[in-house]
Amino acid sequence: MEPLLDVKGLKTYFFTEAGIVKAVDGVDFKVEKDETVGLVGESGSGKTVTSLSIMRIVPQPGRILAGSIMFEGEDLLAKSEDEMRKIRGAKIAMTFQDPTTSLNPLYTIGSQLAEVIREHNKDLSKKQVTEQVIKLLEMVRISEPELRIKAYPHELSGGMKQRIAIARALACGPSLLFADEPTTNLDVTVQAQVLSLLKDLRQKEKMSLVMITHDMGIVAEVTQRVQVLYAGMVAEVADTRSLFKKPSHPYTEALLQAVPRIDQRKDLKVIPGNIPNLIDPPSGCRFHPRCPYAQEICTKKVPPLEVTDNGHLVACHFWRNLSLAGA
Repeated sequence: MEPLLDVKGLKTYFFTEAGIVKAVDGVDFKVEKDETVGLVGESGSGKTVTSLSIMRIVPQPGRILAGSIMFEGEDLLAKSEDEMRKIRGAKIAMTFQDPTTSLNPLYTIGSQLAEVIREHNKDLSKKQVTEQVIKLLEMVRISEPELRIKAYPHELSGGMKQRIAIARALACGPSLLFADEPTTNLDVTVQAQVLSLLKDLRQKEKMSLVMITHDMGIVAEVTQRVQVLYAGMVAEVADTRSLFKKPSHPYTEALLQAVPRIDQRKDLKVIPGNIPNLIDPPSGCRFHPRCPYAQEICTKKVPPLEVTDNGHLVACHFWRNLSLAGA
């Protein structure tokens, strides 16, 4: 059975005055039907640009230069903009990192949800649209939906805005949802509620979910498989359980060691340095300036993505020789 989404060799660069930013540089990415995948990495690793590229909404001055994006057996890069408009929302949807910026402060919640429904269901009456809006609010566990449809975004809490953003993304029943850092700026209790909601909706609606995050705790709780990106390239791909038990890439190991754990009182390890400048990224393996295991070949040759003994895909010259332990 072919995957729901199969991305190969994706390259998305930003042509700025300072130079060409190689934000996504040859990424392969796969999502199966009814699967939750974590897209993981630090800020600047290419997670959000990968998802925007898949939806064909890369902002200027960004351009998709190479690759294929197969969704339900069709190449999205071969679609016209009119064809993509029919796919966005109806088949692929996305919730953005800050729901406050994606909700229009001048319009009520009800009118913003209704607009999405009408875009893909032009034959519905006003009453039918209103009924669907109320059902959406009930689906994302908003209390008193008949009253909430008259509210404006500024009248809602951060957690409620995130639920509204999720409702809008699910308005037309997509088969694939990208959730970009859906718990940012929410307190711990509300974070847990949003994650629980996403897990339940994924199962109920029988859709696939891509969780875009830098938080390995969220990855452990929600996902079935993980794709780790670093500086616009794939570092490791594995099922969630085995990735936490035995990571195969030094960057994955470093991310896991930075996760606080109740059963360990030792100091957290910090990854030295920063994500490199993607206008002039390091030669060879892009992680080598921060890697404790780096050797001369790492500075010269880009490591290929290989299958490891435990079935992971990993881009590291020395994965056979490393004995990495999960956090």
